[in-house]
Amino acid sequence: MKYVKATKILPEKLIIEIQKYVQGETIYIPKPETTYQRWGTCSGERKRIDDRNNLIKSAFKKGRTIDQLAEEYFLSVETIKKIVYSK
Repeated sequence: MKYVKATKILPEKLIIEIQKYVQGETIYIPKPETTYQRWGTCSGERKRIDDRNNLIKSAFKKGRTIDQLAEEYFLSVETIKKIVYSK
Protein backbone atom coordinates (compact mmCIF):
# COMPACT_ATOMS: atom_id res chain seq x y z
CA MET A 1 0.00 0.00 0.00
CA LYS A 2 1.46 3.36 -0.93
CA TYR A 3 0.76 6.67 0.72
CA VAL A 4 -0.41 9.73 -1.20
CA LYS A 5 -0.45 13.26 0.16
CA ALA A 6 -4.07 14.36 0.43
CA THR A 7 -3.35 17.88 -0.84
CA LYS A 8 -2.17 16.39 -4.14
CA ILE A 9 -5.37 14.49 -4.91
CA LEU A 10 -8.27 15.90 -2.89
CA PRO A 11 -10.08 19.23 -3.27
CA GLU A 12 -9.34 21.79 -0.55
CA LYS A 13 -12.95 21.81 0.68
CA LEU A 14 -12.85 18.06 1.24
CA ILE A 15 -9.56 18.31 3.13
CA ILE A 16 -11.05 20.98 5.40
CA GLU A 17 -14.02 18.70 6.08
CA ILE A 18 -11.78 15.72 6.87
CA GLN A 19 -9.69 17.89 9.20
CA LYS A 20 -12.77 18.30 11.40
CA TYR A 21 -12.41 14.61 12.27
CA VAL A 22 -8.68 13.88 12.03
CA GLN A 23 -5.55 16.02 11.75
CA GLY A 24 -1.97 14.95 11.12
CA GLU A 25 -2.88 11.26 11.15
CA THR A 26 -2.65 8.58 8.52
CA ILE A 27 -6.05 7.26 7.49
CA TYR A 28 -6.92 4.31 5.32
CA ILE A 29 -9.70 4.66 2.75
CA PRO A 30 -10.78 1.17 1.66
CA LYS A 31 -11.90 0.15 -1.78
CA PRO A 32 -15.63 -0.31 -2.31
CA GLU A 33 -16.58 -3.94 -1.65
CA THR A 34 -17.76 -4.27 -5.23
CA THR A 35 -14.13 -4.03 -6.42
CA TYR A 36 -12.75 -6.73 -4.09
CA GLN A 37 -11.16 -9.73 -5.71
CA ARG A 38 -10.78 -13.20 -4.27
CA TRP A 39 -7.40 -14.09 -2.82
CA GLY A 40 -4.94 -15.22 -5.48
CA THR A 41 -6.95 -13.99 -8.44
CA CYS A 42 -4.32 -11.58 -9.73
CA SER A 43 -1.35 -13.90 -9.22
CA GLY A 44 -3.06 -16.99 -10.63
CA GLU A 45 -2.53 -18.90 -7.37
CA ARG A 46 -6.29 -19.33 -6.84
CA LYS A 47 -6.58 -21.08 -10.24
CA ARG A 48 -3.58 -23.29 -9.49
CA ILE A 49 -5.10 -24.43 -6.19
CA ASP A 50 -8.53 -24.98 -7.78
CA ASP A 51 -6.92 -27.09 -10.52
CA ARG A 52 -4.97 -29.11 -7.93
CA ASN A 53 -8.13 -29.68 -5.88
CA ASN A 54 -10.00 -30.87 -8.97
CA LEU A 55 -7.20 -33.37 -9.68
CA ILE A 56 -7.39 -34.60 -6.09
CA LYS A 57 -11.18 -35.04 -6.31
CA SER A 58 -10.85 -36.87 -9.61
CA ALA A 59 -8.19 -39.22 -8.26
CA PHE A 60 -10.32 -39.95 -5.19
CA LYS A 61 -13.32 -40.83 -7.39
CA LYS A 62 -11.07 -43.21 -9.36
CA GLY A 63 -10.16 -45.09 -6.19
CA ARG A 64 -7.10 -43.40 -4.70
CA THR A 65 -7.23 -43.37 -0.92
CA ILE A 66 -7.10 -40.27 1.23
CA ASP A 67 -3.77 -41.40 2.69
CA GLN A 68 -2.29 -41.88 -0.78
CA LEU A 69 -3.44 -38.45 -1.88
CA ALA A 70 -2.10 -36.80 1.29
CA GLU A 71 1.32 -38.33 0.66
CA GLU A 72 1.32 -37.52 -3.06
CA TYR A 73 0.30 -33.86 -2.65
CA PHE A 74 2.16 -33.24 0.64
CA LEU A 75 -1.06 -32.28 2.40
CA SER A 76 -2.55 -33.45 5.68
CA VAL A 77 -5.20 -36.15 5.71
CA GLU A 78 -7.66 -33.60 7.11
CA THR A 79 -6.97 -31.19 4.24
CA ILE A 80 -7.52 -33.96 1.69
CA LYS A 81 -10.80 -34.85 3.39
CA LYS A 82 -11.95 -31.23 3.16
CA ILE A 83 -11.12 -31.18 -0.54
CA VAL A 84 -12.72 -34.49 -1.54
CA TYR A 85 -15.87 -34.05 0.53
CA SER A 86 -16.51 -30.43 -0.53
CA LYS A 87 -18.95 -29.65 -3.31
